[in-house]
Amino acid sequence: MSRPAPEVVTPHLLRDWPLPDLQADKESRGRVLVVGGSRDTPGAVRLAVEAALRVGAGKVQVVTVRSAATALAVAMPEAMVRGVAEGEDGELTSEAVDVVARLAPECEAVLLGPGMGDPGTARELVAAMLAQIDTSVVLDALGLAAVTDDDSCLSHLAGRALLTPNVRELALTLGWETEKVVADPREAALRLAARTGVCVSGGGAVTWTAHPDGRSWRGSVGGPGLGTAGSGDVKAGVVAGLLGRGAEPAQAAVWGSHLHGSAGDRLTAELGATGFLARELSQKIPQVLAELDA
Repeated sequence: MSRPAPEVVTPHLLRDWPLPDLQADKESRGRVLVVGGSRDTPGAVRLAVEAALRVGAGKVQVVTVRSAATALAVAMPEAMVRGVAEGEDGELTSEAVDVVARLAPECEAVLLGPGMGDPGTARELVAAMLAQIDTSVVLDALGLAAVTDDDSCLSHLAGRALLTPNVRELALTLGWETEKVVADPREAALRLAARTGVCVSGGGAVTWTAHPDGRSWRGSVGGPGLGTAGSGDVKAGVVAGLLGRGAEPAQAAVWGSHLHGSAGDRLTAELGATGFLARELSQKIPQVLAELDA
């Protein structure tokens, strides 16, 4: 079966595909759960939390390692932070699975992966968490290890999931050489979407969003400035926040990639491609949203 021609993401396309309206009540704007972090990389969760809030999520809850919880709660007073036991290596332990099982049923979206540092631990924990989750899920960074190990681990979600790999993660999850993904990122994203049955949003300077049914969207905003540490955590938080406020996965991926990239373009214009930090991206996103809503 031939695939539909890819669509180019433009402001016009997005305005014809509007996000769910924001409500005045925070309870009606969606609750997002972010799970990740480690003793060595606690900041990834902070980046994702702020991004989710900037796109309109009503509430954000966090499950992270106990050693980082207090600092994160102070840095992000808008979020509820649960610190759980960590191993000697500073990574999350199985206690996180139990906490996620209690919190996830009250959430519209769950983001798994930012800041996890050990692939083996991440694979086991994310697989165990997914078995307890029956809501929309975003897998980012090492959260994708569960899919690499078992690409059917999302089947019970009936398409209510979204993968946000960078080029290297996309190659690893597919079992391809990185050069093969770089040569044809659209094909790589479509292959992973078909294999897993969920939407995939990945790529480099050009972002490709792929749907399991063969549809695809090409986004070209952002450029090299987004190749900075923490940028992917911001994007994951954006798409999780959009899922939380009611967007369906393909819409959240297409809108999220455009918002993330457009924020990067604004910062590049102000500071140069090598002059901005990932933490500054979220501050520009509300401006981009407001212009698209105008």
